[in-house]
Amino acid sequence: MAEKNALPRSAMNILPLKERMKILRAHMPELDPLVRSRNFEEVNLGLQAADALTEATRCIACAKPACVIDCPVGVKIKEVVALIYSGDYLAAAAKMREDNVLPAITGRVCPQENQCEGGCVLGKKGAPVAIGNLERFVADFERESGQLGLPANAPSTGKSVAIVGSGPAGLSAAGDLVQKGHRVRVFEALHELGGVLVYGIPEFRLPKAIVKEEVDNLRRMGVEFETNVVVGKSVTIDELMRDEHYDAVFVATGAGLPVFLGVPGEHFNGVYSANEFLTRVNLMRAYQVSAYDQPVYDCRDRDVIVVGGGNTAVDAVRTARRLGARTATLVYRRSEAEMPARAEEVKHARQEGIEFRMLTNPIEFLGDEKGWLTGARCVRMELGEPDADGRRRPVEIKGSEYVLPANVAIIGVGTTANPLIQSTTPDLATNKYNYIVADSDTMRTSKRGVFAGGDIVTGGATVILAMGAGRKAAASIHGYLTTGEW
Repeated sequence: MAEKNALPRSAMNILPLKERMKILRAHMPELDPLVRSRNFEEVNLGLQAADALTEATRCIACAKPACVIDCPVGVKIKEVVALIYSGDYLAAAAKMREDNVLPAITGRVCPQENQCEGGCVLGKKGAPVAIGNLERFVADFERESGQLGLPANAPSTGKSVAIVGSGPAGLSAAGDLVQKGHRVRVFEALHELGGVLVYGIPEFRLPKAIVKEEVDNLRRMGVEFETNVVVGKSVTIDELMRDEHYDAVFVATGAGLPVFLGVPGEHFNGVYSANEFLTRVNLMRAYQVSAYDQPVYDCRDRDVIVVGGGNTAVDAVRTARRLGARTATLVYRRSEAEMPARAEEVKHARQEGIEFRMLTNPIEFLGDEKGWLTGARCVRMELGEPDADGRRRPVEIKGSEYVLPANVAIIGVGTTANPLIQSTTPDLATNKYNYIVADSDTMRTSKRGVFAGGDIVTGGATVILAMGAGRKAAASIHGYLTTGEW
């Protein structure tokens, strides 16, 4: 346990390198599974100061830190950890905010194991430094102290940028651009700010109060926000530039159009997309059971299945469990080894009593004479040869059909691009999947002054990759506004 590794700071200052490398990774405390599976309180509880100091001691301060290279937003991790090691948590938070305007968010939902921690040299023989947990620790410490270390803004340039979408790409770009001295206004289609951070990620993984605080910090930096504006309907890209005189536009709308299986019976009542299900729970407050009417078909004492193997599917099935499902089952056509969901989330789901049906695929949904779902006809699968993305292709096993009882089915197999902006901006090039075409280095689109990044360009990805795209777009927009060159 972490408590056994806790060291006084005096010992840290003289501890030899080899001894530091022997220290075990600090454990993140969690709510008890039997308790948390019945509520929406945050699962991970955060490190205590003693454990954060001990964890910072494990860093060996590489001359060429791969963790920084592997961070999509380029946080100066080595410097941040050194400040934690010295006990100056506020300075560590301020240093982090130089590159990451949403540290309390990324410290909770970023897949660090595949990013910064994946590059940590300690991970080659043991556990990498818990960079994500340290990031969360200093962000939470800063918030609770009330001493916010926001970066300073450059003098006004007189230029203005419209950002379409308040998700991670849009917020990250806004933070960088306002620091460069530009006027920045973020337009959000929904009534709450945060994009997928508020409608797609459950309260038990990312509390809404955390997102609101980070958005408020951007307000304090000078970013302007406007909700209930559906760009492409309320106002077009051309109107923003021609009539409202924005010098540049960054499209960061994400990929929120749900994908279904295309099998018979998806029309039955009780079949949802994961996007709709999670949006109803998150934005319509179904997680506050005692205060709000249930805005989703009641899961209590019903059999719920969720189809998919990514983080969204795992979020949905864990949410259904918390809403009182009698059984909550994840159905995935590949094996657990191929699941794209974070290993930590899969572990948490198992602890909470989620049933996993791997190598299983629904081929039809069944319903009663009143149009309500009663079950899913499934077929067992086996893994064949690798497909285009390198994963072994699931192949149906003939004669293996069976019926899985279900009153609620949630489809979480992915999303695609909403076509609204593309359809109202005729000179904006798109690919065959209707994603906006943008240069991978400059984020420039086919339309002068218009940039795009995040899921609307790449398809569904992670929060931190969207933030990386936002930072890249901000640098390119600044260059364009400074030089006028396209």
